[in-house]
Parts: sequence; structure tokens; C-alpha cells
Amino acid sequence: MEVKNLFEPAVKQEIEDRINRLTSQSLPKWGKMNVAQMLAHLQEPMAIALDGKSVKVNWLMKMIFPLFKSKLWDDKPYKQNLPTSPSFITYGSEKDFEKEKHGLLNMVNRFTEANILSDRHPVFGKLTKENWSKATWKHIDHHLQQFGV
Repeated sequence: MEVKNLFEPAVKQEIEDRINRLTSQSLPKWGKMNVAQMLAHLQEPMAIALDGKSVKVNWLMKMIFPLFKSKLWDDKPYKQNLPTSPSFITYGSEKDFEKEKHGLLNMVNRFTEANILSDRHPVFGKLTKENWSKATWKHIDHHLQQFGV
């Protein structure tokens, strides 16, 4: 798998085109989230980078997860049905598809090197802007594949 840099305009456009192929009726190939919940879920980690959103993290996660941070952007696809951090769980609550789609497209559009607010991730620690970009692309790609686009 080639992990792409979301800062590149052509890569960003490809992601936006894939998001725009989703409909409120898109069904997942795996997992518990519906399409609107998935769109909301993708915005959560992006809000850390773009808006300085904070999340509660237990001390054990802070100790162990940094050891695995390169998995965020390496060339191995994420496994299906990996557990989600409780801070980013969106299933179990109803979401508005159009609102969440618009919100995600807005965040993807704003996702530039200049707009990354911090080099610290609350769970994984220090990340370069390229790390943020590739990890975000890989996460979005994973969930778009989950919904067949």
C-alpha cells in the first residue's frame, strides 16, 4: 500500500472525490458505524491537528502507544475492526449525513501544513507535519475503503 501525503493537492482532490461518492445509503463492509457516523469519526482526530481539540487519555495508553506510532503512517493497511479509542467512538449516536459530509470535506480542505497547530498528539506524542499528513490520509483511506469508495 502506498501511503499518500494529504498536503498534496492531487491527493487531497482524490480524497474529496471519494467522499463525494458516498451517499446516505452507503453500507459498510465491516464495523459498527454507519456512513454518517464514520464521517463524524474521521473528523475527531483531524480536530486535534487543526483545532487543538484535547482528548482524555489514560496513562497506560500514553506509555504504550508511542511505541506503535509508526504504524499510523507505514505502508501496511490498518486491520479491519481494530478497536477505536473511546474518544473517537461515534456509533451509538445518530448523525446527519449531509452535515458530517460537509464537515469532513471542510476539514480535508483546511488540512494544510500551515494549519497544523501542534507537533504533539495526545496519545502518540511528537509527530512531524508529514507524519500528521500521512497518518490522516491512511485513516481516511481505511474508512473510505470500509464503505467501498
